[in-house]
Amino acid sequence: MWNVGKISIDKAVLLAPMEDVTDISFRTVCHELGADVVYTEFVNSEGLIRSNEKTHKKLRIIREERPVGIQIYGGNIKSMIGAAKIAEAENPDLIDINAGCWIKGVVACGAGAGLLKDPAYMAELVKSVVDNVSVPVTVKTRLGMDGNSITVLDVVKRLEDAGAKALTIHCRTRSQGHSGIADWSWIPKIKEVVSIPVALNGSIFTADDVKKAFEETNADAIMIARGAIGNPWIFKETKELLSTGVVETVIDEELRIKTTLRHLKLAVEVKGEKRAVLEHRKFYTGYLKGLHNASHIRKELMSICEFNPVEELLLNYLQELLNPQYVA
Repeated sequence: MWNVGKISIDKAVLLAPMEDVTDISFRTVCHELGADVVYTEFVNSEGLIRSNEKTHKKLRIIREERPVGIQIYGGNIKSMIGAAKIAEAENPDLIDINAGCWIKGVVACGAGAGLLKDPAYMAELVKSVVDNVSVPVTVKTRLGMDGNSITVLDVVKRLEDAGAKALTIHCRTRSQGHSGIADWSWIPKIKEVVSIPVALNGSIFTADDVKKAFEETNADAIMIARGAIGNPWIFKETKELLSTGVVETVIDEELRIKTTLRHLKLAVEVKGEKRAVLEHRKFYTGYLKGLHNASHIRKELMSICEFNPVEELLLNYLQELLNPQYVA
């Protein structure tokens, strides 16, 4: 059971925090399709305390996406306390601390997975944040720095003692990054040493993966990251599979195109038209995957900077796809 603050969900399915992906528009789409809890992009604590406007905008949340967590990262305790207080002012359902980002620049600053180098300091940082905010604080981390230093069992106990209300474990080491198969076998071991909820993250790309992960590990929640990019229907499929044993949703041409337009329209409302249309280009590969002549349509979309022409192109494309000559 994912019991965190006011959130109480059996077999919760979570949308992972992802840089340049999990903005308000994408989070809202995923929530509408069944994500139980969504998370912001990870937010730089130093940027927040220095009142960086671009960084602060990442904190914005809306009612339609709740429950939502704000994830912050940093290696300096004072900065993380300040950032957590700023994040708390946005009234999130929880604040999550990123102790798993494997990117070299982040780790070099002692943030993200860099915190795994010093579990005692990591625990001190988490306790300091917990003691200075009133919303629940959770932590997302990894198994260890590399295969020769799997420290997760020690780390999770320290984090629970520090006051973390739940944990998400990316079941890879920092040195693996996103490579290789995530080792889910650590989740049952972790649940033996802590009493707080534990979510599994890593190698989750289909509804079947979610079901298998729950069955094999008894995790309290499953967090989906890259598996949701261009495929937010994974949440709907997962909910159907877990509740009825059957995936009923058919991801056809109409669903793909109407979902990408819904996503883009939300982005325009939040970011403004030009920026939203430009940034949405990275999603077309996933949304149009497998459709006839999709590469040609994507090429055309790359030259458009306004919403109405995008909508017109995609709706005309949909009509072409629905023509019997394109029906498989």
